[in-house]
Amino acid sequence: MRVHELMSQPVSVCDVNDALVRPAMLMWENDCGAIAVVRDDGVLVGMITDRDICMAAYTQGRNLEDILVNVAMAYPVISTTADQDVHEVEALMAVHQVHRMPVVDADGKPIGMLSLTDLARASVEARSPIKDGVARVAHLLAAVTSPRLHRRKAA
Repeated sequence: MRVHELMSQPVSVCDVNDALVRPAMLMWENDCGAIAVVRDDGVLVGMITDRDICMAAYTQGRNLEDILVNVAMAYPVISTTADQDVHEVEALMAVHQVHRMPVVDADGKPIGMLSLTDLARASVEARSPIKDGVARVAHLLAAVTSPRLHRRKAA
């Protein structure tokens, strides 16, 4: 199975120089938790999540209108292409502990998003072509939610 068969479209994007209010608004309007970040030419340069926005506002003590996306976004970004095998992307998501993988075209412009939710939904469909789908998604969920090595453990 290929990424294009499961990815969500269209993908919501914001500019690297937008204020954080822009991706927050896009997340609200599109009921999603992550937005692809592009530069002026439309090429993917990062990702921003609802958590990134909250942490930036909290740590900087400023309004979302006063903080730029480029301060809070995650980069470099791990992405995939529409023709990549879904199992390969699952492995990348697990290694990099990401819940969502932006899908880019040959020019590096976002064309979709493959999320853990997309994989979970596909795994429980009656005629799912994903072999051992539920078990695969469970393992992926465990991998992306496990504590990262660089995080401090609570004392």
